[in-house]
Amino acid sequence: METIRGSGFREPFPHLIFNNFYNEQELDLIWEELNFYTKPNKLFEAKDFGGVVGKTNSHALELDSVYLSKYRPLSNILTVNRKLFDNDILESFAKIHECCEMATNCNNDTTKIRYYHDKEYYEPHTDMAYQFLSFSYFYKEPKKFSGGELIFPKHDYQYSCENNSMIIFPGWVEHGVKEVSIDNSDYYDGQGRYCISNFFGYKHKKQ
Repeated sequence: METIRGSGFREPFPHLIFNNFYNEQELDLIWEELNFYTKPNKLFEAKDFGGVVGKTNSHALELDSVYLSKYRPLSNILTVNRKLFDNDILESFAKIHECCEMATNCNNDTTKIRYYHDKEYYEPHTDMAYQFLSFSYFYKEPKKFSGGELIFPKHDYQYSCENNSMIIFPGWVEHGVKEVSIDNSDYYDGQGRYCISNFFGYKHKKQ
């Protein structure tokens, strides 16, 4: 069985971090799809992808709205990122703090992909509509941009967002993304910062 290494932290807020989360085969599938979306008219402004309008100038796409129901297997990302919901991962997160325990009962999630190029950012905000958030990060190596750190200003804390890393934390934690800076790169070269965002939790379903 594949070993997944994760580090749990209670402070400054409950969160779980993984390095090298996806294996090489999974990364190939992810990049195949990310490269496809890094083309004109594939990614949208905040008002069209469910982002916080006025807080970000980055572009994204909500994959669930594209690949409905039986068509979800057509997306490499929607297939590969089910790894996030393995019992051992959710149980590890649940053990960090009692506010994370509901994660093991997760029955609802949404996946977005987001791309940050030069001068793009996301101002601090909260995603209160969701119980938990998971962000996975990707960039082409060698890395050609600076900035793009995930910041938590109320806690004086930031996460460096290394390639193929992932962080999970509660939706009530305010977070943002520092402005990305990259020289001598066209937007569609794909040399910026990618994020696969998962918004998940338990949703009561009517009988």
